[in-house]
Amino acid sequence: MNLRTPDPNPGWLNEDDLYEARRRLPMVYVEAIPVRCDTLGYVTEVGLLLQANDQGEMVRTFVSGRVMYRETIRAALLRHLEKDLGPFALPQLPPCPTPFTVAEYFPSPSETGLTDDRQHAVALAYLIPVTGECNPRQDALELTWLTPEEALSPGVSSEFSGGRDSLLRQALAYAGWGR
Repeated sequence: MNLRTPDPNPGWLNEDDLYEARRRLPMVYVEAIPVRCDTLGYVTEVGLLLQANDQGEMVRTFVSGRVMYRETIRAALLRHLEKDLGPFALPQLPPCPTPFTVAEYFPSPSETGLTDDRQHAVALAYLIPVTGECNPRQDALELTWLTPEEALSPGVSSEFSGGRDSLLRQALAYAGWGR
């Protein structure tokens, strides 16, 4: 059962070509963790998506997607934020698009702790403040806003797959949460 949203860009790889490329090349992704911040810029809420994986299990995840050929990182971030959160999320991209980390996913367990059964992927990971109304679309069933404490709780951490809970811990540490 494939729950993935078909890629609307006909100039992108078809499913067979994508499968072959994933077998041979690392794929470049952006991952964005939507956050709400107070007036001083401290993270007060984290937006986590709920979606079904290929096995039909419900998992928590972030806004994520491939960077297309000849697409800038900023354009990829905006495209995926709008695709997953809706057109009125009003993401606030930073003036300098430097990720908080570069996440490396492998199809089998590795020293990074991050896995993606489909491929070797390199993801530029960002914390992105959003100020508008978020309505999940495409693959996401819902967007849940949690406090950082709730998002890092053992119960929520167990809902992530592929080691993404560790990526969330990195993101919140980067933002100075838990000081």
